[in-house]
Amino acid sequence: MALSPINQRRFSRFKAHKRGWYSLWLFLILFVVSLGAELIANDKPLVVSYDGAWYFPVLKRYPETTFGGEFPLQANYKSPYIQELVADKDGWMLWPIIPFSYSSINYDLQVPAPAPPSTQNWLGTDDQGRDVLSRVIYGFRISVLFALTLTLVSSIIGVFVGALQGFYGGWVDLVGQRFLEVWSGLPVLYLLIIMASFIQPNFWWLLGIMLLFSWMSLVDLVRAEFLRGRNLEYVRAARALGMQNSTIMFRHILPNAMVSTITFLPFILTGAIGTLTALDFLGFGLPPGSPSLGELVAQGKSNLQAPWLGISAFTVLALMLSLLVFIGEAARDAFDPRK
Repeated sequence: MALSPINQRRFSRFKAHKRGWYSLWLFLILFVVSLGAELIANDKPLVVSYDGAWYFPVLKRYPETTFGGEFPLQANYKSPYIQELVADKDGWMLWPIIPFSYSSINYDLQVPAPAPPSTQNWLGTDDQGRDVLSRVIYGFRISVLFALTLTLVSSIIGVFVGALQGFYGGWVDLVGQRFLEVWSGLPVLYLLIIMASFIQPNFWWLLGIMLLFSWMSLVDLVRAEFLRGRNLEYVRAARALGMQNSTIMFRHILPNAMVSTITFLPFILTGAIGTLTALDFLGFGLPPGSPSLGELVAQGKSNLQAPWLGISAFTVLALMLSLLVFIGEAARDAFDPRK
């Protein structure tokens, strides 16, 4: 599908912003790599060859009896017993680069946890003996997926509410603005902590709780665009021709309003990641044991004698948020109507 001339110019301006362009590619590479985290960091082998047959433990659970064991329990592939059973049948195992998952505990540590970086644990372990690098990879993925989902859903709601207020005006706009003033004045972080203390939050519960407040970020922007756009000549002409309000709103005015809206999305994304990290740091975020960057920051605070914990969390968060900010700056310049 060919781009229109104006979108081609926007794309050219985005590419000309080298910092944002390279940041976009680097972020996409890191995100795609994190999507395949199970193939990079896992305590199960990718492929097992046993007695002429092929098995894929990373995709399917196999009981111990599959490999000649005695118990119908999930096989522990790091156990010398299972490895000997596989080797006796001229079999072999292909392990991922990092032989630890985010919840795997390294029981072979030579020093008390948290253990410093080594050839076995490249970024060391946390205070429970879990591999830091694998938790960073999984934590990066869950943070980005959470922020993307929250940004997408909250943007849809915010754009819809702002469009209604700006297009209809009058009492719809008046009541909506008074509600927004009250709702936006609430202490969001404290309310999130209070609501999270009543339930055991998981990914979807936490997403729903944060969605209650995050949808307001785009309302004022879209409302202003619709207030301006509803009085333009082509909108009046569409009304005179009998076109429905919904068609005028979403086919004629919304595309113009989305130009300024798109430039704000990377910054909303960084805010969502920051809020999730703060909640995890305070212990009101994802369930205990989840791969969380905020929990890693809390461990760094509690274990000052293990600086690799805080340094790892800070490096990942700083890199992630910096890339998103640079992408947002490039998008802002690309969609700037003055250029």
